[in-house]
Amino acid sequence: MQADLLERTRQEMRGLDNLELVERGPLLHRRLWSTTWPKIAAFLLTILLWQLVVWSHWRPTYLLPPPLTVGQEVMHQLGTSKFRDALVVTGTRAVTGFALALVAGTFIGLLVARFSLLRKATGSLITGLQTMPSIAWFPLAILLFKLSESAILFVVVLGAAPSIANGLIGGVDHIPPLLTRAGRALGANNLQLYRYVIFPAALPSYVSGLKQGWAFGWRSLMAGELLVIVSNHSSVGVQLAYARELSDAPALVAMMVVILAIGIVVDAGFGAVDRRIRARRGLEGAVD
Repeated sequence: MQADLLERTRQEMRGLDNLELVERGPLLHRRLWSTTWPKIAAFLLTILLWQLVVWSHWRPTYLLPPPLTVGQEVMHQLGTSKFRDALVVTGTRAVTGFALALVAGTFIGLLVARFSLLRKATGSLITGLQTMPSIAWFPLAILLFKLSESAILFVVVLGAAPSIANGLIGGVDHIPPLLTRAGRALGANNLQLYRYVIFPAALPSYVSGLKQGWAFGWRSLMAGELLVIVSNHSSVGVQLAYARELSDAPALVAMMVVILAIGIVVDAGFGAVDRRIRARRGLEGAVD
């Protein structure tokens, strides 16, 4: 009797599991479509507005090329080894600079969040560094490092690190005191408290700081590649500068489209991480 009841319960559970698996596919499909179609619509609307401006003859097509011409130029550039090498150089600089900013910003953020005296001394300075235009750092960077890779990385780190630090500091500030008291009550020391309580609780704000730091760092990198041209190191910024000097509007706009596309792709990556964090905390449905 008891064995029959147990077997019946198992069969019912299998039925519920199968029902959940059947429903999960359409739900995932609908969620994917609901997040994709607004982006597609915005892209098509942008292309339409661009084409309408071209048709209005506001500027001649040799100054403002139509979307089709720019799209063909993008495909042509992607097919050349010179442009692919430029993408590798720019990507390497972006990853290296952001990694250095990640280490520096996280370290500074943890120190400032941990010590109140340090926060009083440097809190406003970090915000001031975040609001300072990256272009203002390049005269000093060139003076210190000449026209070199170090000058570009110097400005990228200064552009991204303050945002990362502020994101972590803001996340720590908004942790409910009950969590830290619970960690202390369970016997956690300072290191364990940061490892298992404070840092996980501050993670959403920290990821937002990373996202903003990437945006500042990417903008600083593009400014640096336009101003600091390192010999024998072609990059996306250098290609953009060459197109401007040659008055090659299709190539110039194509480089701008590539820069925008890279920014959108990286932003989508940070968005996916943020959605995963919210989903693990049961906040996905509440926000979306």
